[in-house]
Amino acid sequence: MTVLVTKEAPDFTATAVMGDGSFKDDFKLSDYRGKKVVLFFYPLDFTFVCPSELIAFDHRMAEFEERGAQVIGCSIDSHFTHLAWRNTDINNGGIGPVKYPLVADLNKNIARDFDVLFNEAIALRGSFLIDEEGVVRHQVVNDLPLGRNIDEMLRMVDALSFHQSHGEVCPAGWQQGKPGMKGSTEGVAEYLTEHAGAL
Repeated sequence: MTVLVTKEAPDFTATAVMGDGSFKDDFKLSDYRGKKVVLFFYPLDFTFVCPSELIAFDHRMAEFEERGAQVIGCSIDSHFTHLAWRNTDINNGGIGPVKYPLVADLNKNIARDFDVLFNEAIALRGSFLIDEEGVVRHQVVNDLPLGRNIDEMLRMVDALSFHQSHGEVCPAGWQQGKPGMKGSTEGVAEYLTEHAGAL
């Protein structure tokens, strides 16, 4: 599997269902340069683990927006299927009107470019945090049965913002509001002396 961290995220142009339910035929990842992007792939619309993830992202949208991060979902389904899933009530297996774009990847090229295409059929549960310059800073890929942790993605957004603002690095288990450490031997020693018991 390709590791995209530190590399420019593959750009794409595709049709997407936007947060207001409209279709956008020339949806481009590069249009979001200047802000952080959380791009996540999921296997298929109208399945089982997937709606729990898409609804969980939707429930946390205000928190992503507060951090200046754009959430984008992507699967190999058509934009028509995405829209039908949005228009299906949660109690009937739908996801309701989620507030972020859902990209249609019918030819599977986006999943292929991000190296999450499984058996040339569907996407694994890949999650990518892309910075303001279009560079991938974090990626994690789950197997099909394993739903992802939205809190962890929010933590990664916070950690990247902290590093960008303070120049310090984020130790194990770092949370917003906690101290970072200087990226030097002395900084690590100082941090571990003060916080080793909390690790």
